[in-house]
Amino acid sequence: MASGGRPRDGADGGAREVRPGLRFGVLGPVRVWREGALLDVGSPQRRALLAALLLRQGRTATAPELIADLWGTESPDAAVAALRNHASRLRKAFEADADLLVSESGGYAMRITADALDLGRAQELRTLADRASAAGDHHGAKELIQRALDLWDGESLAGVPGPYAESQRNRLEEWRVGLLESRLELDLTTGHPADCIAELTALTVAHPLRERLRELLMLALYRCGRQAEALAVYADTRRLLADELGVDPRAELSALQQRILRADPALNPPAARHGATQRDTVVRPAQLPAAVADFTGRARLAAELLSHLAPAEGPTMAVAAVSGIGGVGKTTLAVHVAHAARHHFPDGQLYVDLQGAGPGPAEPEVVLGAFLRALGVPYEAIPPGVQERAALYRSTLAGRRVLTLLDNARDAGQVRPLLPGAEGCAALVTSRAHLALDGALVVNLDVTTPAESHTLFARIVGPERIGDDHQAASAVVAACGYLPLAIRIAASRLATRRRWTVATLATKLADERSRLDELRVGDLAVTACFEVGYAQLNAAQARAFCLLGLPHTPDISLPAAAALLDLPSQEAEGIIESLVDASLLEATTPDRYRFHDLVRLYARARAEADQPVEHREAALSRLLDFYLATARGVYARSRPGDRVVDHVAATRHEGLAFATQETASDWLLAEAEGLLALVHQSLGGAWQRQAVDLLTVSKDLVESGAATSAFHRAALACRDAARTVGDARAEGRACLLLSLSYRLLNRLDDADEACRQALALATSANDPIPRCEAHTDRGIVAVYQHRYGDAERHFRAALAAFRADDNLPGVANSLSNMSRVYAATGRADEALALLHESIALHERSGGVLRVANSWYAMGFALTQTGRHEEATGYLKRAMECFHNHRQRLWEGSTHARLAEVRLAQQQPAEAIHHAERALELRCIGGAWRRATVLTALGQALADLGETGRARVCWGEALAVHEQLNAPERHEVRRLLAKLSYPTVPHSASLA
Repeated sequence: MASGGRPRDGADGGAREVRPGLRFGVLGPVRVWREGALLDVGSPQRRALLAALLLRQGRTATAPELIADLWGTESPDAAVAALRNHASRLRKAFEADADLLVSESGGYAMRITADALDLGRAQELRTLADRASAAGDHHGAKELIQRALDLWDGESLAGVPGPYAESQRNRLEEWRVGLLESRLELDLTTGHPADCIAELTALTVAHPLRERLRELLMLALYRCGRQAEALAVYADTRRLLADELGVDPRAELSALQQRILRADPALNPPAARHGATQRDTVVRPAQLPAAVADFTGRARLAAELLSHLAPAEGPTMAVAAVSGIGGVGKTTLAVHVAHAARHHFPDGQLYVDLQGAGPGPAEPEVVLGAFLRALGVPYEAIPPGVQERAALYRSTLAGRRVLTLLDNARDAGQVRPLLPGAEGCAALVTSRAHLALDGALVVNLDVTTPAESHTLFARIVGPERIGDDHQAASAVVAACGYLPLAIRIAASRLATRRRWTVATLATKLADERSRLDELRVGDLAVTACFEVGYAQLNAAQARAFCLLGLPHTPDISLPAAAALLDLPSQEAEGIIESLVDASLLEATTPDRYRFHDLVRLYARARAEADQPVEHREAALSRLLDFYLATARGVYARSRPGDRVVDHVAATRHEGLAFATQETASDWLLAEAEGLLALVHQSLGGAWQRQAVDLLTVSKDLVESGAATSAFHRAALACRDAARTVGDARAEGRACLLLSLSYRLLNRLDDADEACRQALALATSANDPIPRCEAHTDRGIVAVYQHRYGDAERHFRAALAAFRADDNLPGVANSLSNMSRVYAATGRADEALALLHESIALHERSGGVLRVANSWYAMGFALTQTGRHEEATGYLKRAMECFHNHRQRLWEGSTHARLAEVRLAQQQPAEAIHHAERALELRCIGGAWRRATVLTALGQALADLGETGRARVCWGEALAVHEQLNAPERHEVRRLLAKLSYPTVPHSASLA
């Protein structure tokens, strides 16, 4: 990392430390990365300036030098201004690291550490290679040079204009070929002539006049017994040089030809020449597959794996295991890490695909035989049997440093005989299963991040193909579930269809029903990846896999899954955990599971193909029944004595029992997203009433402020579905729920109309729930709209309905609501009497949470009478209760009330505290109530002389009230008009 490298001395002897994650590249296109993300450094001219500064590696370049670098003799008239502009824009691109580009002595310099630049890292690796070679470690030197070569990403300074870039491009290419020559010479020195011939042949075609390459090719051919070909290379070279340059081959090439003619023994490989040490004569396999050129992301995991494997140079055998679902990039990561670790294992690298995900996994005995032959053990010396071969394998590796990559393992039993066991060796294993290997570093590989996914997609299709359509590209990778295989397939489809745009691909992937079919190109398909794992499941696992894919919930708890599968919890857990071990399911937290999005689609498709429709419907019915039973229990616990639970559909499942109200509330909040999704999924069929009832007993989700908008959408869907089939009971209850969400969204007229419809439907369906609750909600709306006569009428009707239903908490709530009307219309004593009666009824029924609503109302009533300290006491008790029961909406509203009380007490600092706390909770009943809090906050700020902030608060509040045509707009206008006066009256009121 940049912060850990040695600075390369510049002209002033120093280099500034580059922040972690900032990298520069010239060995390819000129690029800048911050923590893996590519920064936009702008135009080709700007990249040319950056390249000129980077290649000076800390030295200052004067303005005339840079102008010559960028434009040569044809510089524009305003070249100096253009140069300054480019430098300024580069600094902006560097953001927090702008100070890396310094101005001095009339010029510029980049002050970075050597390892922040790919060229600097390559130079450092070359230096280390020279040292290793001088010390006789030719294997280590070769690996270091190869690491330097791996830093190139195409042509150096690709696309960068200007004479300086052209000259440097040639210099860097010359240096790269020189590195290749050095590495190939080391290849021949360490005994790999056959591996070099093809590469040397290609290089001599690309660089026909480089005589050193010709020498190496002749030597490689000779050492492989191909003397005639070696001599033919000399003849071709002599003719080419004469034709092109009119010269003879240099003396070294001619001397080599003569030595080949007389079969000089000194030309033989070093091991054959000297009899060599054991290390020189052993076979060093190099079986690693090629690393992908567009490897993206995973930097932290790669570093973690590399640091774990690298200590294999010491007295231990390091083992690392990478697991994850099919297509997540396990093999790609493992191969990338293995290549990065090669120089730690100079005695070779073994690789095998264990075929663990297929129907015929590789037998350890067969694999061991192949490994032993690769390590130079004669065929006839390899014994039969796993144990004997494993013992010989370990003995053969003794004293060596070899890395073994065991790809695609089925289970730990397949892997254990293949572990090297020798000190200084290491094994890297990949598997869909979670492997239990002693002492292993276990990495469970997740999908790539959105940013990494976008980068991978762009690297495959090309950034110019994406252009400015980043939104469509984001939609594509999101539809792929950020699964690398799916992204690669999608990108490959786009790359081969030139008439498609990124938006075209995004549209095709948007439909879940056809998404898996779209993610197929050539012989690659996402479904094929999943089918391999599914085929290995037994009947119970396959059934669970299919049924768990049916709910549209984002995840599922173990109790819910057990209900869905109709299994005891312990048996369900065993099957589900086996799916986790197979990487077909993810465990997000203890006892909670989820599918990857694409795996879920596959599971759902398998369910439709392999599970009878009656089994699928029964599974979803059981899940709905479980949710309804449990949510009803939560509702009953928070509202003891409330008759609503007696009027919802009966359930077969008992539901979960909770020891405390806190754990019950935690369950409801944790299940909110899944519960609401299941409500949507259950509409339009036989389970519609249960779905509406589930929403009815889950209304704490909206009253707590946890899911107001999502709850509203579910209520709207319930109403429309019930209306479509003519179910008056379900429609009436849905209208009632809709009115609640409308009210909290400040759509008061819509809320009132929904209640009116609920009352009409309650009459035709003879349903007590909306008959009681709808009058309550209409009364609350009337209070908000200052229609106190209508409010009193509705509250009295609600009181009568609750009494008729023998619903004691409903009676208590109605009395509390009635007190609001009395307090607002100057009947304070009557309001307080009603509230004392309401509190007593709640305490008698044991409704701890509901009594807090009456405490809240008592605080309001006492405020109206000027009894501020008493009001504060009730409001603080209510606020503590709301906080403990996760009722954020009511908690925020109570803070707002306390702000009003503190204003009345001329305590503006305290008022500011409560108003800010209410705003911080972001859950105080919508825009209208937020505007009333802002009004109070503005008043408190004005009292403290903060008139600027006060004006902003009141301006925002006025905009909301005017948009809603709320009566409070007149008061806020008056406050703004009075702002220039010495004092501002405390007239801001919170309704």
